[in-house]
Amino acid sequence: MTRDEALAIVHEYVKNENLVKHMLSVEAAMRFYAEKYGEDQEKWGVTGLLHDFDWEIHPTLEGHPTAGEPILRARGVPEDIIRAVLSHADHTGVLRQTRMEKALYACDEVTGLVTAVALVRPSRSLLDLETSSVKKKWKDKTFAAGAKRTEIEKSAAEFGIELWEHVGNVILAMRKIAPELGLVGNINP
Repeated sequence: MTRDEALAIVHEYVKNENLVKHMLSVEAAMRFYAEKYGEDQEKWGVTGLLHDFDWEIHPTLEGHPTAGEPILRARGVPEDIIRAVLSHADHTGVLRQTRMEKALYACDEVTGLVTAVALVRPSRSLLDLETSSVKKKWKDKTFAAGAKRTEIEKSAAEFGIELWEHVGNVILAMRKIAPELGLVGNINP
């Protein structure tokens, strides 16, 4: 499966621009880790890109991502990518076994928190965002309350990486696509 094929699926099923940006963020983080660990960057990126493709058509825990599985299979998405998509949600019962599955779980929630922190900065940018800024906001449980901090901690541990190193890596990954994410802000790159 190519990135273009995955992107076509995303654009067919996702109309919410912020959800697309979330999937692009997860894709960037997955590509970062694939490169870091010598894995297939295209496969890992496509996995990150597709992980929430069905959220708008199945916006409940009962539906997402399980109800999207037949759609992915019908589109010829490889089984290991489908399995990773299913494993990123604890409620599916699909246990994360591979490094790619654990990476997807680790990259999903944290990208939302990183985005939220970037958006409240005076610069509104990823380009000057540091891990320490995310760490400060982490302590405020009312800030980005939807970002499940216990899940972020659990997923980093399961992936085998220290939490704040992981946050730093995700920031670096997302910086590479800051223009696509609308997170250049008022900084002249």
